[in-house]
Amino acid sequence: MYSYRTESEVKILKVDFQKLQIAMANACMNKGDLAESAEISRVSISKYFSGKRSPSPKTVGKIAKALNVPVSDIIENATAMADNAQ
Repeated sequence: MYSYRTESEVKILKVDFQKLQIAMANACMNKGDLAESAEISRVSISKYFSGKRSPSPKTVGKIAKALNVPVSDIIENATAMADNAQ
């Protein structure tokens, strides 16, 4: 039997795609470069950008690592999330 968690039980990392694009520009990367560097398929990257799919926390970490930025630089409400963690 599967156990499902509600959204309130799981902290969801929502990528801020404007911040992500800024980080990509700073790293001189396009979507293909990001996919290769983060070891994520180009199809998945396209689905994230189009909103058809949301990246897992692990994938968000891989993207941030590929861009050499902290995760907080590419997610929405990073300050609020950090305050709530304390």
